[in-house]
Amino acid sequence: MKLAVIGVGKMGLPMARHLAAAGHALAVFDNSEAARAQARSAGLRVADSLARALDGAEVVISSLPHDAALLAVAREVASHAAAGTVYVDTSTVSLAASAEAAAACAARNIAHVRATVSGNNKMAEAAQLTVMASGPESAYARVKPLLATWGPTQFHLGDADQARLMKLIVNLMIAATSGMLSEALALGAKGGLDWKQMWDVICASAVGSPIVKAKAQQLRERDYTPTFTVEQMQKDVGLILEAGAGLHVPLALTAGVSQLLHAAAAQGDAGLDYAAVIRAVARSAGIEEAGK
Repeated sequence: MKLAVIGVGKMGLPMARHLAAAGHALAVFDNSEAARAQARSAGLRVADSLARALDGAEVVISSLPHDAALLAVAREVASHAAAGTVYVDTSTVSLAASAEAAAACAARNIAHVRATVSGNNKMAEAAQLTVMASGPESAYARVKPLLATWGPTQFHLGDADQARLMKLIVNLMIAATSGMLSEALALGAKGGLDWKQMWDVICASAVGSPIVKAKAQQLRERDYTPTFTVEQMQKDVGLILEAGAGLHVPLALTAGVSQLLHAAAAQGDAGLDYAAVIRAVARSAGIEEAGK
């Protein structure tokens, strides 16, 4: 297929590379010159504008940071893409922005597939992402081979914004796991348990979930080098709480984690991995915890 990929940052670039490796013809674009340079270094064809990237594309794919970026790109797709084009967006955004983008596309006979992904940039590079898609079933069937280049598992969850909500649910559970670990580890450390032994036991126990085990190697060494930052998780938790308010669902645990993220940011850790809430709680407990 002839594809346009908009947004080639830490997630979009490896996804674009997998599509190119599968034999598709790509034109990519990003507002960031640094991202464009990285795409060129990866051997991808970089368009000099978003409109040029869209020219002749059968499928448009985007990976964007927030609601405003999605709506701006959706407007460009609606203005420049041909009727019958499929627009696939992988971003974590609000349900309201997702619906607005879909409506703008539908007005021009462009199908909008929401294809959110679960996994970090390392998983994207290894083609191990889980794809959660929603939108018109015929459009999903058309792009499913593209989505399969990103990982072994794809779900079609409905014909509207179900994929956006499912991504928020997954991120709710990831954020809550970091909050759970922060309190458990502070309690153990304050009570005299060895930090590394706690991690060994946790990973071998019933609570040793895939996300806990994935984080354990770094966190055993108190290494908070980010795969997803405190600031990024604050954005996602804000979207989760907004969705809860809109659907009248109490999200007390998530609200508590939001406060932990604010504490970590206030303590200067906004650019560290979101698991830095562990440091924030440790400090509150009077524990001096060194870390990167």
